[in-house]
Amino acid sequence: MLRLSDNISESLAAIRAHKMRAALTMLGLVMGVATLITVVTIVEGANLYVEQKIANLGTNVFRVARTPFAATDFNVVIKALKNRKIEMPDVDAIAPQCNHCSEVGASASSTTRVRFGDKEVTDISLYGHTANMGAIDTRTVEQGRYFTETEESRSSYVCLIGSMLVEQFFPGSNALGQTIRIGKDEFIVVGTFEKIGSVLGQDQDNFVIIPMQTYLKKVGSHTAVTMQVRAMGGAKIMDLAMDEIRLALRARRHVRPAADDDFFMATSETYMALWSSISGSFFLVFVMVSAISAIVGGIVIMNVMLVSVTERTKEIGVRRAMGATEKDIRGQFLVEAVMQCLLGGLVGIALGFLAATALRNFTSFPAVVRTSVAIGGMVLSSIIGLFFGIYPAVRASKLNPVDALRAE
Repeated sequence: MLRLSDNISESLAAIRAHKMRAALTMLGLVMGVATLITVVTIVEGANLYVEQKIANLGTNVFRVARTPFAATDFNVVIKALKNRKIEMPDVDAIAPQCNHCSEVGASASSTTRVRFGDKEVTDISLYGHTANMGAIDTRTVEQGRYFTETEESRSSYVCLIGSMLVEQFFPGSNALGQTIRIGKDEFIVVGTFEKIGSVLGQDQDNFVIIPMQTYLKKVGSHTAVTMQVRAMGGAKIMDLAMDEIRLALRARRHVRPAADDDFFMATSETYMALWSSISGSFFLVFVMVSAISAIVGGIVIMNVMLVSVTERTKEIGVRRAMGATEKDIRGQFLVEAVMQCLLGGLVGIALGFLAATALRNFTSFPAVVRTSVAIGGMVLSSIIGLFFGIYPAVRASKLNPVDALRAE
């Protein structure tokens, strides 16, 4: 009986003897595995990207607004625009009713232009925040401070700016204490934020934050706001806090007991659930394409192995005459099929990881390269080799030794 090492040696010799044929044979499998590896690493990286950049609210923070934060049905958004606005009097009235909330703040946003000296930047996100948003917002103040409750109540003209404005207006100098013009009004910079970077190609550092009362004074006191709530504890406490906010807001808005909420609440899981539903469909399509390519590669390997059996009929006869059993011949050709698939899988894994690494190094997208994905690719290649190698191996083992020796 031939040892496994002997079969592997014979298989590698057969592959080396027909390098071009082996390369073309493995091409379909290589493309299938490479596509699968690339797709898996991109999807896992995208999940991490969404979690860190888009759904980064914090484990005990939720938002409340009159329109949905994440929706795939545009009709839902159109219908929600008819809902009554959530305004600052609503926030002030509801906050004391939430016993499980540590902070109940609010934010509002619009766009503006910002000017310093002879430099002007347009299309800047202008945020109005309550003073306690400093304890709710996930952005980190790098220099200076957040504005105080006193500054907010007095509608003070102070602001915090993103790192893009710091780079544009104050390269190599201190931004704190400087006066910038936001729209038509002058504001004193009291703080700057750490750099966030881009999300899906959009710069997240081109913003300025001012006190909410100052914001409402600029854009109108009846502007819709988004409630930003931090619960006192983990998931269970946050559920209680969400229930308290929901009940208080329904009562204030006179929503009938049987009617649906005329507002929307969102946590980080809300964004992740939407992303999962979107990415899951794309992932399934790409996996199907990869699987078809891999199966086609397996079929090609099976056909080439059948040709190889025909070409090596006399070799098989000689081996049988020298005492090789059907099991030995079957094992020899099965190992050869598996070896071709494993080699193709290795090349596919290398190409997939190369594509993922290039994406991670040359873009801001965090493609995740995991060892488990490589192991999965090797397992897939082995299964394909075993499945599509069985028929050629069995056919080779069933050849009549006498007829095989007579073959030319």
